[in-house]
Amino acid sequence: MPTGPDDAELELIRRSGTVLRVGRLSLSAGTGSYRVKASMARVARALGVDRHQAHVTLTEITTTSHQGRSFRTEVTEVRSVGVNTDRLAELEHLAQRVEAHAPVTVAEVDAEVDRIATKPPLYPVWLNALWAALACGAFAFLNNGGPVEVLGAFLGAGLGQGLRRTMLHRGYNQFGVTMLAAALAAVTYLGFVALLDLAGVTGGAHETGYVAAALFLVPGFPLVTGALDLARLDLSAGVARLTWALMIFVSAAFAVWAVSIVVGLSPDPPGAAALDPTARQALRLLASFVGVLGFALMFNSPWSMALVAAGVAAVPNVLRIAAVEQLVWPPQAAAAVAAFLVGLLAAWAAPRLNIPRVTVYVPAVTIMVPGVGAYRAVYHLSNGDVTTALEYGVPAALVVTALAVGLAVARMVTDREWGFEH
Repeated sequence: MPTGPDDAELELIRRSGTVLRVGRLSLSAGTGSYRVKASMARVARALGVDRHQAHVTLTEITTTSHQGRSFRTEVTEVRSVGVNTDRLAELEHLAQRVEAHAPVTVAEVDAEVDRIATKPPLYPVWLNALWAALACGAFAFLNNGGPVEVLGAFLGAGLGQGLRRTMLHRGYNQFGVTMLAAALAAVTYLGFVALLDLAGVTGGAHETGYVAAALFLVPGFPLVTGALDLARLDLSAGVARLTWALMIFVSAAFAVWAVSIVVGLSPDPPGAAALDPTARQALRLLASFVGVLGFALMFNSPWSMALVAAGVAAVPNVLRIAAVEQLVWPPQAAAAVAAFLVGLLAAWAAPRLNIPRVTVYVPAVTIMVPGVGAYRAVYHLSNGDVTTALEYGVPAALVVTALAVGLAVARMVTDREWGFEH
């Protein structure tokens, strides 16, 4: 006659469910699969689970918890994929606390998970939109934009991110939302420039900077974490994450292309403004700091975490640009070295402030992702100009790859778990 589970098996079921909740929350915050697995393993040990295994993809987690001769296998799915660095930090602190006070009870961990899951975003919609606006305004300057391009990108990105944040929180399809946000950002930029032209403020030669207004949609976080998953040989998670990032980017790029066709514009690079070399470098340093700060805050980072990311990124990004312009380095070589420097600085700063490295180095290298070149590649590809598309697209892909390589090498140098296979 069949019997139900005994007390030990029921306790394993409860522990397994709690560990899975931690993994699900971590995955929904946008981190790589290696960190999701590490978080679950640490909590499992603190709960007294003998052995814990997990298979993590972009949207699914399969786990098995072992206790003596019993085991429990569970599967969960995450339908909402985003980036929330404050949640990642909270989960890291949770893992640290339960390790320090092990063994802990299921009720104690569940209470903490409930608190983290129900914690509202740090910034309301209008502030989140402002951070995106600051980031894209800085991005516009770093891409040789002048005051008009910077202000236009600021306005377009602010409205676009406000729309995206509002619609995503209401559960709309993220690819459709991405296209709407990109179109709104580009149209806002072009409308702003047109009004300045009608008022006689400008000479009407600033339309080509409209691509910068949609750079807040470049999926820098999943691009970097996906590439790092591949570096850890986690192919299923890495390929899925990179595919998702590519789909998000293509959705935004096609919307920008559609606006280009309607208004009859081509996203050609703007000419560099005439500036004193010393002033240009100082402004690039400031723009790099503000741009990373904006992206980090847009990812829901606390101010302390965002300031660290901005401080870590500013100098390496300026050196990267100087290496390409003055030393004629290949862009991918300069990107790899800059990302390596960011990784080393993050490895030094993050432990001292007790924050996860990923919340520092990913926003820091997002400013280095060649979003403008990638947008131009999709534009020319959509128009059938394959040769020009490759001229923009191949260097952009190489730079993204180089950023991941630089971060991965820095992690291998500073983290034994990355440097050796276990």
